Amino acid sequence: MNSENFSLSEKIVSTSYVRQGSQARRSHEQLIRLLLEQGKCPEEGWSESTVELFLSELAVMDSNNFLGNCGVGEREGRVASSLVARRHYRLIHGIGRSGDIAAVQPKAAGSSLLNKLTNSVVMDILKLSGVRSVASCFVVPLATGMSLTLCFLTLRHRRPKARYIIWPRIDQKSCFKAMITAGFEPVVVENVLEGDELRTDLEAVERKIEELGAENILCVHSTTSCFAPRVPDRLEELSILCAKQNIPHIVNNAYGVQSSKCMHLIQQGARVGRIDAFVQSLDKNFMVPVGGAIIAGFDESFIQEISQMYPGRASASPSLDVLITLLTLGASGYKKLLSERKEMYLLLAQELKSLASAHGERLLNTPHNPISLAMSLDGLQAESNGAVTQLGSMLFTRQVSGARVIPLGKEQTIGGHTFRGFMSHSDAYPCPYLNAASAVGITREDVTLCMKRLEKCLKTLKKEKNMAKSSPVLPPCQEDTTGE
Repeated sequence: MNSENFSLSEKIVSTSYVRQGSQARRSHEQLIRLLLEQGKCPEEGWSESTVELFLSELAVMDSNNFLGNCGVGEREGRVASSLVARRHYRLIHGIGRSGDIAAVQPKAAGSSLLNKLTNSVVMDILKLSGVRSVASCFVVPLATGMSLTLCFLTLRHRRPKARYIIWPRIDQKSCFKAMITAGFEPVVVENVLEGDELRTDLEAVERKIEELGAENILCVHSTTSCFAPRVPDRLEELSILCAKQNIPHIVNNAYGVQSSKCMHLIQQGARVGRIDAFVQSLDKNFMVPVGGAIIAGFDESFIQEISQMYPGRASASPSLDVLITLLTLGASGYKKLLSERKEMYLLLAQELKSLASAHGERLLNTPHNPISLAMSLDGLQAESNGAVTQLGSMLFTRQVSGARVIPLGKEQTIGGHTFRGFMSHSDAYPCPYLNAASAVGITREDVTLCMKRLEKCLKTLKKEKNMAKSSPVLPPCQEDTTGE
């Protein structure tokens, strides 16, 4: 309804009523105008009606929704199912063009506007979360691993002779496979044990650079968010080293946006040294479906190179999901979620420490990890070899998701490289342990239920052990040889 249609409506319905309706619509339009003017996440979240009005306005700008459109091409935004069309708000054309995921589509002005606004709003959130000097970013419809691969493939054109990627070890398959998929040889640098924490071995990284030669190294591939007792890499020191040796630096910041500490490390690393790009997951940081990531950096031209490396058009679903989420939450709503996550981290640490003490275990001291916690399972290991893995199975069947139980001595081969002590980020971590994380969206009820069920599992295992000890050992049965 434009002003002309509202004027015509006054001939049908009372003028005062129509003007009231017109004012109500203008309040929606004012919010949309501010978004278009500023390109920032609104401070207060929008109502669902405002979000839906905005998406409807975008959709009518795409050619597949033109009333008189006559499509004779191979891609005309045709959708067989009306349910699918509604699921996507009739934004069918996706984002980008064959040469650049960030390019504007002539057929789809609305989808193109959605893409540009999403990237702008997401960059505002990255700044709000702590990386104030980020220069450019874009949402890509790939999860974190493939997004890292895209970064490595882009660097290949800048460093055609490079074969190796220096990688401080983190036992997570997708970031390792990202390097192999891009055609490079990961050089695994083992971590050093400092107290309970596994930290970056900077001297070993320097030795590898000397040994291989800086010109043969594509980049250093570091990590922020990770499972305790592994802690974020020493990003400042690695960034200084990369700047000194003129080696690119890619950071896997998978679920680090929700942590002010992880974001501060990236900001500081870029300030004192070199960080070329940092990659973060959409689902882990913004509570949207799996399938998208943000690739961001401090050099706009390099981030543009990465976007141009993406072959073909791309799905708009991740962009649509994260834009709807951020418009609904608003900056204040997202900041509130981050604040609540920190509170739950402290609660989870307190509860785990208390539970560990009651069962003769301890909460591992990992102050440099702002998201993940670990509790030792030495006593459980001593009871039987299978008790540690049995605990993991028991928790899963009792609907405790996300808790990881790490036994000693597990081996895993990925892409021809064998990791000893896999999942513990170390060849020989001193003890088995259980992981739990305070990630964005966690609630007090989650923590309470997890602790209740974990305690019940530990008591059950202890009871089974005591029963096994107290059961008499019966002599083997004698075979009847009487023939009767």
